[in-house]
Amino acid sequence: MAMQHVYIVGSGATAVAEHWERTIGSLAREAVVKALGSITPDRVGALYVANALGGALHVQAQLGATIAAAAGMPGIEAFSIDAGGASGGVALRQAYQAIAGGLADLVVVVGAEKLSDVLDERREAGLAIGMDADWEAVHGTTLTSQWALLMRRYMYEYGYEAADFAPFPVNAHANGATNPEALYRFPISREKVAGAAMVADPLGLLDCATNADGAAAVVLASEGLARELGGPRVRIAGSAAATDTPALHARRDPLWLTAAATSASAALRAARLEAREIRLLELTDPHGIAAALALEASGFAERGMAVRQAQEGFFGADGPHTLASGGGYKARGDTGGASGIYQIVELTRQLSGMAGKGQIQGAKTALAQCLGGIGATAATHVLVSE
Repeated sequence: MAMQHVYIVGSGATAVAEHWERTIGSLAREAVVKALGSITPDRVGALYVANALGGALHVQAQLGATIAAAAGMPGIEAFSIDAGGASGGVALRQAYQAIAGGLADLVVVVGAEKLSDVLDERREAGLAIGMDADWEAVHGTTLTSQWALLMRRYMYEYGYEAADFAPFPVNAHANGATNPEALYRFPISREKVAGAAMVADPLGLLDCATNADGAAAVVLASEGLARELGGPRVRIAGSAAATDTPALHARRDPLWLTAAATSASAALRAARLEAREIRLLELTDPHGIAAALALEASGFAERGMAVRQAQEGFFGADGPHTLASGGGYKARGDTGGASGIYQIVELTRQLSGMAGKGQIQGAKTALAQCLGGIGATAATHVLVSE
């Protein structure tokens, strides 16, 4: 059976912040209402909810039904998807398959997360669920400490210093300064990054994203319905997901994100594009080392070269591949399972020419990838403007 084209016909998001006074339902509702615009909820065939830590931190399961009710869609077919930090991308893939396979004409995907309502110790324990419970989390290992270990190994293998990774957070903040929904809307310098307090050696404070609250939503439609609704045409040209072993010690090469490589290759192949043809990139980049490894695995840099290319401006606003045009995880904020949908919202705005002061001129192609754990799950989507 031939698969039909899938279009993004609406998008919306809340500001990323510490929303102490709001529930996850109210955040999700705001994002869904913005995304739907003039589309009435009764036209929506299904709701896909991406969330990583609702059960662990807030003891609230069945978020599909919970958010469906909060968003004014009681009774709708709803799904809750948990794949750690890749939840948004995996939920988008499920929704994409429903439209492409002809099971629905219009669906909503919403990523929502509340991370600021608990003490740091409980939040870190919740985030650790995305690692191997028997061999990593049980010993008190955190995601940040694992990225730090990989950074140390990368530095040893390729001869870099910690300060060499500064271009990644500097670029993220430069772009995030123009994003009204970003948590941090101010620039930082390489000197400040290098002089920041240490979090997990060699990772410093200004190379570590902040966990925050937020919700983002996109509306997907079949080609016929997208044509009927009108407006900018952004198509999901490629969609793929892959997995790897959660435990780092079980991987043959810890500096190679196999799931990221597999999903990126499959998504680009489905889109009939090569990496060199992609203008905009949104990756899982809570730290410079995470961005570097994802860039290399996804085909945008040779092994060991991503840091050097970042130093040369290769991934800046004027470079051949603009990374984190909306601020990435570092400036936008890390919203857990919602991050993958924030990526799509920001790229949709760019491809539609609606990114305001942060608009990258002439951008027609984009790739979004989000990772669960340290790349144990990877979901990649390629978007094109038509």
